[in-house]
Amino acid sequence: MNSHLFSPITLRELELANRIVVSPMCQYQAVDGAAQDWHLMNLGQYAMGAAGLVFTEATHVAPEARITHRCLGLWSDETEAALARVVDFCREHGVTALGVQLAHAGRKASCHPPLAGGRPLEPRHGAWTALAPSSLPYDEDWHVPRALDLNGVAQVKQQFVDAAQRAARLGFDVAEVHAAHGYLLSEFLSPLSNRREDAYGGSRESRMRLLLEIFEAVRAVWPRARPLGVRISASEWVDGGWDVEDSVALAHELRGAGCDFLDVSSGGNHPGQAIPLGPGYQVPFAERIKAETGMTTMAVGMITEPQQAEDIIASGKADLVALARGMMFDPRWAWHAAIALGADTAYAEQYARCHPAGRPQVYPTRQAVS
Repeated sequence: MNSHLFSPITLRELELANRIVVSPMCQYQAVDGAAQDWHLMNLGQYAMGAAGLVFTEATHVAPEARITHRCLGLWSDETEAALARVVDFCREHGVTALGVQLAHAGRKASCHPPLAGGRPLEPRHGAWTALAPSSLPYDEDWHVPRALDLNGVAQVKQQFVDAAQRAARLGFDVAEVHAAHGYLLSEFLSPLSNRREDAYGGSRESRMRLLLEIFEAVRAVWPRARPLGVRISASEWVDGGWDVEDSVALAHELRGAGCDFLDVSSGGNHPGQAIPLGPGYQVPFAERIKAETGMTTMAVGMITEPQQAEDIIASGKADLVALARGMMFDPRWAWHAAIALGADTAYAEQYARCHPAGRPQVYPTRQAVS
């Protein structure tokens, strides 16, 4: 069969070999923002597994932008050098394109890692002041963030630009601005967390302003040949919050600013969210945005089975599918999906002997390799 999932796609001057993406997945193993052996192992295994594109975890643009003390960053020569070691390994041995997600945690910063409870840090644990569009905590028992003044807004924009320039030097093929899941740029978009009365608050157009300014500033320094996209929460799943109609309007603006794709997720900005979890539950958001704007979209959320992913691409609901938990469970998901769909995909040279073509007694429809 001719698999749609394993057909190439071109974004600017980058051709991805297939439509499978490894989503950004926070690992909470960095030290002072610097990547460690864990990151080399974790991203290295995905780079061997033949998805079209592998993203780093959320890579924070400043120390105060981190969710936790253990989050990955890209704000100094030290953090850049540490990540270079990981990128170089993936380049030497892997078979995928590499992407970086640039992030700022906003009011959800200064927390314990999830395995330590995920609660806000106390001063004795090294808490710092979280930043936000308005001085509104995420939940009743969370710390009250400091509302960014205009100088703070300008500083955040510069931090994204500086991190993007470092990412470009590292040779990432793709960059993505994180504006989802209740982190800083998502907070600015939402009327539930943005109560500002200046140019960055009030109307939907004003609430979109910071994301659009940051995107344009990053696009100006990101190499023209390389794709730049945005991850959004298409709906907050809360009455009165940001919704898919808002996301369609944002997609039109981003497309006009040169955005190459939208990574369409949802939720994360309000503890009262009511999310109807199920296989592919967020795919309709990507489908609607693609249909109404013509934007290249990436579908995410409980996409776990090869035929499920194939059907999403074949039906035109999205252009790419991104997996997180499914990839953690099976870092060779793309290899196994290719077998299930009768397609082929790349193997690292060191693993060539396990290619199905070399095991005709197990996969009799494949020709043996020499």
